[in-house]
Order: sequence, then structure tokens, then C-alpha cells
Amino acid sequence: MTLNATTSHTVGPYYHIGLTWLNREDLTTAATLGERVAISGQVVDGNGDVVNDAMLEVWQANAAGKYDHPEDEQDKALDPSFEGFGRVPVDGEGRFRFTTIKPGAVPGLKGTTQAPHLVVLVFARGLVKHLLTRIYFDGEALNGNDPLLACVPAERRSTLIAKRDEQGVYQWNVVLQGTEQETVFFDY
Repeated sequence: MTLNATTSHTVGPYYHIGLTWLNREDLTTAATLGERVAISGQVVDGNGDVVNDAMLEVWQANAAGKYDHPEDEQDKALDPSFEGFGRVPVDGEGRFRFTTIKPGAVPGLKGTTQAPHLVVLVFARGLVKHLLTRIYFDGEALNGNDPLLACVPAERRSTLIAKRDEQGVYQWNVVLQGTEQETVFFDY
């Protein structure tokens, strides 16, 4: 028997079947090390209309700056109570909120250091493949030297920076297309 590749299809509307058991709005446990942070926002399209079927997949390093992945060979401790992964669906208004820890800095290419960040994949109906972006934290000293953030035009960087509100919750929105506020997405 041979297997042939099929044509590309959009991610939805059934992308969530078989994936919902991975949904978690709290990526931490009581034993997780590091500063807990809440991140909240909304997913909208280029017209500002709500995208109510999106899902965010979050990948990140632990508080020490080590990924729970065999390819991370850094001499840093793993946190056995933190996987650094979660999936967060949006609600009917396109809103999401999740709790995690602020990750430590991780190495970049050619001896550089990357600022603390979360890697975010965005899945939604109508997307042929998921979108890749990042969340950086406002006020982080290493943001100014982050090699990937430096590749983004200065006027667009704010789409990648989560800012704390009066309650201490980081606010970060995903704008899918068409405006100056469109979130920066990366090729991979």
C-alpha cells in the first residue's frame, strides 16, 4: 500500500476534535517555580471582527530559561512541575486568558541572548496553516538586544509586546490581517 499526499486544507472547522484534552488555561501547578503571570487578550481579524473559534498554542522555557525538550542541552535545571506547553481556546467573543510563569532568557544564534518570551501558534478557521508569533514582556531589559525582536521594524514591535494593566494582567491581542496593528507573524 502506498500513501499519497493530500491537498492542503484549512485548519477548521473541525481542528479542535481530538485536541481539546490539551486545553489548559493554567500552565502552572502549585509547585511550579517562577513568577506567575496572567496574559489576556482577544483575537480579531483585519476588520476588527471577533474570531471566535481560534486556539492559541503556547510553548516556552521555564523560569531558568530551559525548555522541557531533549534538544535543549543547556546546563540549566528542568522544573519537573512545568511542561512549558498549553493550548488555550478563545471564547465566543474571541477572548482568551491564561496563567503561566515568566520564562528566563534563552540562548539565541551566534552567542546572542533572547529576551524572555512565549512562542505562540495561532490556529483558526480559514487558515491554511497555523501562524507563528511571540509574546515579549513590556519593560524587560533584554528586549532591546533580542535578535529576533531587532529584526522587526520598530513601528511594528508593539504588536509583540504584552503590557501590564492596572490589575497586573499582561494584555496582548492577536490581529490577523489588514491593518497597521496586524500582529507580526514569522515564517518557519
